[in-house]
Amino acid sequence: MASLPIVVKYLIVFFISMVPIVELRGAIPIAESLKLSISLYYPIAIIGNMLPVPIIYLFARKVLEWGKDKKIIGKFFTWCLEKGEKGGEKLKASAGNSGIFWALLLFVGVPLPGTGAWTGTLAASFLKLDFKTSILAVSLGVVLAGIIMSLGSKIVATLGWLGVGILVAVILLIAVITIILNKKKNGKVQNRTLPSSIEMSYKVKILRQTGVAPAHRGHIAILTLCNCY
Repeated sequence: MASLPIVVKYLIVFFISMVPIVELRGAIPIAESLKLSISLYYPIAIIGNMLPVPIIYLFARKVLEWGKDKKIIGKFFTWCLEKGEKGGEKLKASAGNSGIFWALLLFVGVPLPGTGAWTGTLAASFLKLDFKTSILAVSLGVVLAGIIMSLGSKIVATLGWLGVGILVAVILLIAVITIILNKKKNGKVQNRTLPSSIEMSYKVKILRQTGVAPAHRGHIAILTLCNCY
């Protein structure tokens, strides 16, 4: 590939950055191995990675829903749908509705397995986020991923296998911290305290005084027990 014209090399980076799963996180190391200029390959990889995003948001889910039952493409389309749904569930579980913008940005920006612009945009469409919010969050995430991968590629090019070891250690550290934080958050949800018997008695007394029909008291008592009333 070293003998290829310089324009062809940049085109290779551009098209690789458009490929699902690979995206710019695969295109940038290739650009670095081809000894290309970061001032050119970085924006080219960003543009290539972002070009499919509006199309994915607007049409990908519809196409996947249409093709999931087809004989040849059904399995792959079903896999894509499941990946998008899982991505959406992860985003909502980690951030709720209020922090979904930043969760989507980091989901796309931190180069971990199963993340990226394609998956993030598909997840945003499953969560029914508005178009502008989704595109902005994914765009900033792609820029962040480009910075991380460019720095990582420079470190590997400079330090060799030591650089590879440092990058792997950092990625594993991020993954471990993410798992620990998710477990702590899930533990807090599971350990919600139930109302005391005194509180239950007081609320039932209020229900009687307000004239709630006896047939409805049982339903409200269950809601009270779940801290929903």
